Amino acid sequence: DGFRMTRILGVKMAPWNTPLRRRLQTAGVLYHFWANSFTMLAVAMLFLFMLICGLAPLVILYSFWLWWDWDSPYHGGYASRYFLNLRIHKWFADYFPLKFHATSELPDDKNYLIVMHPHGVVGISSYHFMSNGTGLMDRFPKINFHVCTLVANFWAPLRREWLMLHGVINCSKQSLHNVLGDSRGGQAALLVVGGAAEALDAHPGKHILTLKTRKGFVKVALETGASLVPCFAFGENDLFLQASNKEGTILRWLQTLVKNFCGVSPIFFFGRGIFNYTFGFMPFRKPLNTVIGKPIPVEKTENPTQEKIDELHSLYIERLTELYEENKEKYDVDAENNLILR
Repeated sequence: DGFRMTRILGVKMAPWNTPLRRRLQTAGVLYHFWANSFTMLAVAMLFLFMLICGLAPLVILYSFWLWWDWDSPYHGGYASRYFLNLRIHKWFADYFPLKFHATSELPDDKNYLIVMHPHGVVGISSYHFMSNGTGLMDRFPKINFHVCTLVANFWAPLRREWLMLHGVINCSKQSLHNVLGDSRGGQAALLVVGGAAEALDAHPGKHILTLKTRKGFVKVALETGASLVPCFAFGENDLFLQASNKEGTILRWLQTLVKNFCGVSPIFFFGRGIFNYTFGFMPFRKPLNTVIGKPIPVEKTENPTQEKIDELHSLYIERLTELYEENKEKYDVDAENNLILR
């Protein structure tokens, strides 16, 4: 990381005099990892504590709120400018650093379905669209961005509110239609279509996309008339090291089996630690450059035929490939490193 370090039993330790700005950047990453990965356990313990300590009325009140607010993730949530502009988001972005590069304007009289690739291990590049840490919302101040995530992520109390305050919605067809069908325009939904299957191919230096049979997003774009926007996150697959799981191995077979049953891929990976550079759950400090392509105009079609869907899907793949080829060498990808579509 550019500073003198000490090795203890082969482990590269972070220097004691690491600058405060870098410690704050690490805190920014820890904040997001905590909010997205550990809050469910913390909230469960909190509610249990409240029940034991005579605070059950508060739990009951929240239960009523949960019942009343249950459908909010289907209707765009309630993004807060205060939460989107918290300083900690800037620390998070500076850790890598995380940067975006827009190749075109996004007029606010239209809606957009932004499709990001690759998924990576945890999809860190999607954070562009759930905060203003990289200045994306300053660049497009009249566009309301919504990151789409699994419906189950909104089942956890308090975490669901945290997600919606950052503009996150669920990835159901109903939710996408509610947001992208807004006749006023100015709505953008981010979808990482590769999902759990693509995460299994998140290895450094490789760009393998699960896309050939993923056509649901194209149908949604046609049904709502939202413009399709290809988006590629260079560096996303370099943030962690994943166990070798080539097609045909027992590990890959087991991972696929669990994915097909539960919808989530069990991934065996590691990055760096909080105070060491060798092993841990923190992502490596690697540059992340997200390139947002030019929107593909889509004519609203209430009942698109399969032929129409296939045609737009082929055009989308063509534009995505062009975006990748035009930008890969700018962001340290070898000229002979091509996209592989599955």
